[in-house]
Amino acid sequence: MAETAGRRSRSGGGAARRAERTAVSVETEKYIDRKIPLYEFLDEATLELIEYNAETVLEEIGVNFVDSPEALARWQSVGAKIEGERVRIPRGVARNLCKTAPSKFTQHARNPDRSVEIGGKTLVTAPVYGPPFVRDAEGGRRYATISDFRKFVKLGYMSKNLHHSGGTVCEPTDVPVNKRHLDMLMAHIVYSDKPFMGSVTEPSRAQDSVDMCEILFGKEFVQNNTVMTSLININSPLTFDSIMMGALEVYANNNQACIISPFIVGGAMAPVSTIGTLTQVLAEVLAGIAYSQIIRPGAPVIFGTFVTSIDMNSGAPTFGTPEASQILFGAGQLARRMNLPFRSGGGLCGSKLPDAQAAYESANTLNAAMLGGVNFMLHSCGWLEGGLVSSFEKFVMDADQLGSLQKMSLGVSADENAQAMGAIREVGPSGHYLGCEHTQNNFKSAFWRSDLFDYKPFETWYEEGARDTAKLASERVTRQLANYQQPPLDPEILVALEKYVDQKKAENPDAFV
Repeated sequence: MAETAGRRSRSGGGAARRAERTAVSVETEKYIDRKIPLYEFLDEATLELIEYNAETVLEEIGVNFVDSPEALARWQSVGAKIEGERVRIPRGVARNLCKTAPSKFTQHARNPDRSVEIGGKTLVTAPVYGPPFVRDAEGGRRYATISDFRKFVKLGYMSKNLHHSGGTVCEPTDVPVNKRHLDMLMAHIVYSDKPFMGSVTEPSRAQDSVDMCEILFGKEFVQNNTVMTSLININSPLTFDSIMMGALEVYANNNQACIISPFIVGGAMAPVSTIGTLTQVLAEVLAGIAYSQIIRPGAPVIFGTFVTSIDMNSGAPTFGTPEASQILFGAGQLARRMNLPFRSGGGLCGSKLPDAQAAYESANTLNAAMLGGVNFMLHSCGWLEGGLVSSFEKFVMDADQLGSLQKMSLGVSADENAQAMGAIREVGPSGHYLGCEHTQNNFKSAFWRSDLFDYKPFETWYEEGARDTAKLASERVTRQLANYQQPPLDPEILVALEKYVDQKKAENPDAFV
């Protein structure tokens, strides 16, 4: 509590206080705290079988740690058998190491009211991550720029049911590869006050992320608290590369959270069967989380799963399929058995446009994430074309639908007001409830209502231009960006961050590969 108060006092100063008084407050719902039961898809015997087989994979087949002699030495120090780059982990060793990872943690935002708790019964939503292309109604499909990136951060800040600013919401290809992480972090810090993710594309860039957070929050606060969550993908099958592991080492050493997540296209990077894929997922996650705990026992981590199936005719990844939901449900159970936060899900789709295919596929995954116990949902909004495209229209469409998850998570009340016995008595047979006291007292909050969809009669809808959902979404993008106002940031901190970024950019020539 004292450290939080210290952060607040640090962001003081006359200019900062004036900015805070004049800033427009943007409503953001608190992260979801589920009041509903989860879907326990697999029985106890099947879960035990998966766990046994996963440890067999680690012990008999092993995992590769590529180009990382330091990692091999660390594994050897805890009893693993090393042969070349292959690490074979005796049964029970990885699982025992994972026990020091926390079951939940708080990721602090620079606005303390927007900090999130990750783990337990919570669900934190974060936007799309990684696409090199963007799409909107005006410009169509094109390579992403830093201007696009900043627009997405602003939209995320303006989105009521998006709890997290995310990371690489699109890849700004007009900025040098070796410097774009600095501009992306600055965008998250300056244009939003929600929590955000750090860079993982090179260990030094992870260190830059930590350094910039120490300027923003204070060095002592960062070392004692989690202010970043970052995505560490495993090169499935069973391979850990030095770049991702190097980034993991930086974050674990500095007490920052990592999502340890296999990236699997079923049938290509894992078996075609649900149980086989879950076995590989668990083996990879066990090895990754165990390694983070070798680096720093107690370092916060998230059990990650990203699995799609494959179209066996074209070889293209598919989304929103029953098999993907089955794997999500099963992985959630495995994560809970390890007492760890769980990442999966999102508004995933293979469609090229924000159309019916995109809606169906996204809805299937969003609902599975709610019922499957996901704690951190990356790609919650904006994902299009199998993750190649960040769509402005789909961003606001998905962000709107996150409100339905927020309402669903509340469950059903059975208190006196919810029983509505007074209303039933008041109306009696053959009446209607529109004017009764209970309806008048509850109509504003009784039903969730989309802020985007059109509920007007046909005649009104037609007279107003017969706009479809994509058109409505395009107009909402324009309106939200026009209404955006930047959250206040201590001017001294901003100057220090800008100085750091300028110095880092000046140290090396631009590189676009």
